[in-house]
Amino acid sequence: MSKPNHTARPGMGHRGPFGGPGGMGMPVQKAKNFKGTLRRLMTYLLPYKWHLISVFAAALVSTIFTIVSPKILGKATTKIFEGLMSPGAGIDFEYIGRLILLLVGLYLVSAGFAYVQSYIMAGVAQKTVYQLRKEVVDKLNRLPLSYFDSRSHGEILSRAVNDIDNISTTLQQSLTQLITSVVTLLGVTVMMLSISPLMTLIVVLTIPLSFLTTARIAKKSQTFFKGQQKALGQINGHVEEMYTGHKVIKAFGHERKSQQVFEEINEEHYQSSWKAQFVSGMIMPLMSFINNIGYVFVSVAGGILVTRRAIEIGDIQAFIQYARQFSQPITQAANIANIVQSTIASAERAFEILDEPEEISEAEGAVSLQSPKGEVRFEEVSFGYKENDLVIQDMNIRIQPGQKAAIVGPTGAGKTTLINLLMRFYELHSGRITIDGLDIKEMKRESLRSLFGMVLQDTWLFNGTIRDNIAYGKVGASEEDIVAAARAANADHFIRTLPDGYDTILNEEASNLSQGQKQLLTIARAVLADPAILILDEATSSVDTRTELQIQKAMDELMKGRTSFIIAHRLSTIREADIILVMNQGNVVEKGTHEELLELNGFYADLYNSQFKEKTAFA
Repeated sequence: MSKPNHTARPGMGHRGPFGGPGGMGMPVQKAKNFKGTLRRLMTYLLPYKWHLISVFAAALVSTIFTIVSPKILGKATTKIFEGLMSPGAGIDFEYIGRLILLLVGLYLVSAGFAYVQSYIMAGVAQKTVYQLRKEVVDKLNRLPLSYFDSRSHGEILSRAVNDIDNISTTLQQSLTQLITSVVTLLGVTVMMLSISPLMTLIVVLTIPLSFLTTARIAKKSQTFFKGQQKALGQINGHVEEMYTGHKVIKAFGHERKSQQVFEEINEEHYQSSWKAQFVSGMIMPLMSFINNIGYVFVSVAGGILVTRRAIEIGDIQAFIQYARQFSQPITQAANIANIVQSTIASAERAFEILDEPEEISEAEGAVSLQSPKGEVRFEEVSFGYKENDLVIQDMNIRIQPGQKAAIVGPTGAGKTTLINLLMRFYELHSGRITIDGLDIKEMKRESLRSLFGMVLQDTWLFNGTIRDNIAYGKVGASEEDIVAAARAANADHFIRTLPDGYDTILNEEASNLSQGQKQLLTIARAVLADPAILILDEATSSVDTRTELQIQKAMDELMKGRTSFIIAHRLSTIREADIILVMNQGNVVEKGTHEELLELNGFYADLYNSQFKEKTAFA
């Protein structure tokens, strides 16, 4: 089973020098074309340029007010110190009170602008992602079936959901953090220089040392993080296999072997994990050591400058606060750079979907078939999934309106391919297919596909009530229509025996119904759709004989008066077909009624007799 590819986001748990975060996190996904993808992503933000300018202005004001606060607090400290150290002077509480009120006002204004910034950015991020997700989903509806056949569902889901969520989170959080970090870095640098250029130089000199240490540790830890992620993926895959295939493992007595494999993978994960966590965990004590060295030098230099009356004692307090803030935006920016790399990679994966070639456009003046009769013709049809590898060559078939046409043959003979071509899920290499004499290329796809009703081997039912699942076959179906369709499909009786009847909720796997019951619901859905042409693809292959007879009776009722294509492996189920098309290696090698084909004593007779012998052997 395919798993969504969740993009790892780097952690920000470790602290850098003077309190800044120093964690480098796990390795991130990188884009193949960073600049091109970034420019393309920016086009989605252009309609909101004034919103973004407002965000930048709000972030600027909020950050400036926050930066000014330590300087004012330092003045209060200086005034208290002077009051204590000057005999008889006393502490000027009125002055300190005014400073406190000013600080409270600054913090409130700063918080208000921060709120405005977050509010506006949240709206911009969600509108941008809404548009991008809408484009991706619309694009998926226009992609040919070959796109979905060549990719796992998990990969497509990951691009449409996880990658776009990654973009949303980055736009909403990291973009404002980046603005704040840049403004904070510039503002703090200016404030520190205004207090003491010498102490500012000391703080700046500790930065290269901290980054050099962090980079060396991060490089080492990333190797272990990669091993941890690889082992984690193996554990998830193995555990899923163990539990989804629990009965099979028990039946074949492979519990011990499965447990042994798990222990080996778990040991590998343990070894990689503790090394990764230990090595990355060394960042914090090393940064604390560098932090303390910085404090020592700043304190010594500050003390000397105070004794020389070069600066005030409150300035030292303010400077230490600025020193704590100085490295924080640098390391934040480094972490955001990693997040942006991951985000651009996610955007690139989403844009790859938008750049996929779509289904061939409908012909100009495409029409809808009115009052279809159901005559189907294949005329000199050739097709291959690859350009130079044809699986169907020069096929000619004619099915009269209302005929039951059975398609039989070994696995890989081209039976399902025939249906895909009929519904125009794939385009022909040559030849043409007509319905009532009209080339399907000249028809609107929606109109063409509305002619067909399908009952497949793999029953598809969605999470909802039985009523909703049947009503899926027809927009605006009434309660009477739904019940009538269920009765025609022999499903009404078992539905009414359920505790909630037609209101019974089906779970995602529809495991609260038997396979036969699920199949009857899909037949009821097809009955309600009232299609001109019916396709039955191995509809009874996974049920018992008694249920098969019940389903067969429902399908016979459904096929009355309709052109029907029946794909079947059990040849006993298609004896009554008006025409049987025998396929082998992409070609119709024989066609006729059941009796005619048996008299030919050819390929069909061999298939039929081999199945009859198998039944006799097990009887």
